[in-house]
Amino acid sequence: MDRKESVIFYKTKEEIELIRQSGVVLGKAHAEVAKLIQPGVKTIDLDKRAEEFIRDNGGIPSFKNYGEKNKKFPFTLCVSVNDIVVHGFPSEYQLKDGDIVSVDCGVKLNGFHSDSAYTYPVGEVAQDTKQLLDITKKSLYKAIEEVRIGKTIQDVSYIIQTFVEKNNFSVVRELVGHGIGKDLHEAPEVPNFGKKGKGARIKEGLVIAIEPMINLGKKEIIEDVDGWTIRTKDGKPSAHFEHTVAILNGQVEVLTTFEHIEAVLKN
Repeated sequence: MDRKESVIFYKTKEEIELIRQSGVVLGKAHAEVAKLIQPGVKTIDLDKRAEEFIRDNGGIPSFKNYGEKNKKFPFTLCVSVNDIVVHGFPSEYQLKDGDIVSVDCGVKLNGFHSDSAYTYPVGEVAQDTKQLLDITKKSLYKAIEEVRIGKTIQDVSYIIQTFVEKNNFSVVRELVGHGIGKDLHEAPEVPNFGKKGKGARIKEGLVIAIEPMINLGKKEIIEDVDGWTIRTKDGKPSAHFEHTVAILNGQVEVLTTFEHIEAVLKN
C-alpha cells in the first residue's frame, strides 16, 4: 500500500496510548478471524467478521477504501493465501488443508491507526512451510528486541535479513514496514533488509509497524492485474507477521497483540 514520504511524526505518551487502545480492538478482531480459520471457510467470510467486530467496537477498518481515488482497497482484511505475499483480496475461495493464510488488518480508533498481521497454517502443512512460519514470526520478535534509542531503522532491518537468510529463506525487497499514527502509512520506511547504521535514528516517540514478508523460495515478486495482489514469482509460499511498536519512556513497547489469537489457537 502507498506510503507517505515525509517527516517522521514522533508521538506523545497520550498519542501512543490511543494507538495502544486501537491495537487492543485490532488484536481482538484478529482473534475473531482466527476462530473461523479451517478448511472449507471462504476468505470473504473472514473479512465480513473482522469488519463487523471492528465497527461494533467503535473502530473503523483502516484498509477499507484506502488508497488513491482510482485505486482504493475494497476490503477490511488483506487475506493472502499460499504464494500471495500481501494485499490479497478476500473472495469465495475456500481454505484447504495444507494452505497457509496471512491475515493483515488495521484499525482506526480515536483518530489513530494500528496495524498487524498473522499467518496461519490451515490443517496440516508441509514441514518446510511450518519452518517458514516459525522463522518469519521469530524474525519479527528479534527485530522488536533491536528497537532501542540510538539504534537506526536499518539496524532493525539487518537483524531480520541476517536471521532469515541464515535459515535459507528470502526477504522481499519491494515491500516494507512503515511509520504509523494519524495516517496508516507514515515515515519512516522500515525495510526487512539493510545495512547497520543506515536509516533514521530511533528516538523517543517513534511508532512503527515492523512486518517481515518472507518467501520459502526466491525473493522476487509479481503483481496481479487487480493492481493490489502481490505474489511470489516462483509460486512458492510466503509468510507475513506484523506488530505496531513504539519507543515509550526509552523502551520498546508492542502496541498490538497476538495474545488473543494464540488463546484461540490453543483451544
